[in-house]
Amino acid sequence: MKIVHICLGCFFPDKFSYQENMLPKFHKQLGYEVEVIASLETFDKDGNPTYIKRGSVYQNEYDIKVTRLEYKKPVKVYRKLKRYIGTIEALKKASPDILFIHGCQFLDMDIVAEYARQKQNVKIYVDNHADFSNSGKNFYSKNILHKIIWKHSAQIIEPYTTKFYGVLPARVDWLKKMYDLPKNKCELLVMGADDDKVAEAEHPEIRNEVRNQYNIAEDDFLIETGGKIDSAKKQTLLLMKAVAKIDNPKVKLLIFGSVTQDLKEQFDSLCIENKIIYAGWIKSDVSYSYVAAADLLVFPGRHSVFWEQVCGQGKPMLVKYWEGTTHVDLGGNVEFLYKDSADEIYNKIMELVSKPEKYEKMKQVAVTKGMEVFSYKKIARRAIGI
Repeated sequence: MKIVHICLGCFFPDKFSYQENMLPKFHKQLGYEVEVIASLETFDKDGNPTYIKRGSVYQNEYDIKVTRLEYKKPVKVYRKLKRYIGTIEALKKASPDILFIHGCQFLDMDIVAEYARQKQNVKIYVDNHADFSNSGKNFYSKNILHKIIWKHSAQIIEPYTTKFYGVLPARVDWLKKMYDLPKNKCELLVMGADDDKVAEAEHPEIRNEVRNQYNIAEDDFLIETGGKIDSAKKQTLLLMKAVAKIDNPKVKLLIFGSVTQDLKEQFDSLCIENKIIYAGWIKSDVSYSYVAAADLLVFPGRHSVFWEQVCGQGKPMLVKYWEGTTHVDLGGNVEFLYKDSADEIYNKIMELVSKPEKYEKMKQVAVTKGMEVFSYKKIARRAIGI
């Protein structure tokens, strides 16, 4: 049986750990023949969005065939609206039994729908990564792009679709409210952690290697945060201020990820030698080692895919409260931050440092329940109804 993943409404970066990478990987591990049909959108070595120059066909790092389609001309228009050269030919050549469509926001959905109409034995699943915090932020985006154009794309594939998945509860709501899709077809399918990387990072020497690299002792209480630090996640600066206030040399903060130029000067000024440490940008597979070295992860800004990865690695977290993102709370592994406030972050951290029994209770829930819910191997099965 063959599963084809379509990444024409989104990026597809090789050698990263996004959901678009993990589901094909674990579908192949489950014994399926797997192929990816993708756009030219990717990330560079520093994690910044970019484009591959031309279409190609190749085997990726998991020995999965990837077909990259070029945009129709004018490229400037169709990069935005997602029209491609050769979509129907790629579908016919791939000849899937199951289609998993990552994002319904592309004009070539009409071609996919026509293919589905002709090949009615193909089972189709569609997921969604848009919600009210990251999409529809201006009048054009909300009322034209989403409420008309992308709603139409979702509607034309709906008759052939078994399930529409939102990867957050808020993204399930988006499918229902913005695209008017049937409620009984919309479900939550969480993102997760790479089981193989989690297992590798669990070895004690991995934790020690990361800590030794940054002069962090075994008995230091290491807080970490990571990801892209930009205007949507500048609360990281509040976390740095909160840790700077903690008058305990054993409490340290390690930050990994990229920092945008507009925040770089302020960010650099808040780093403190051997207290608040910046590791720079690291590859996504290396992030598992960094998370394994931490005692507590803190994400005070907008949702990041690291939230689910950290859950899968069995680590306690403090995260910003957003309606529709509380799925990471498995019954006590997470505490929420309700204000953009350094004082609130400081108080939450100090409570866990001064009350080790509370921290241990959070850790116990994280360890026992995290991988049950956020294992990509299990998510890959749920994604196709098995």
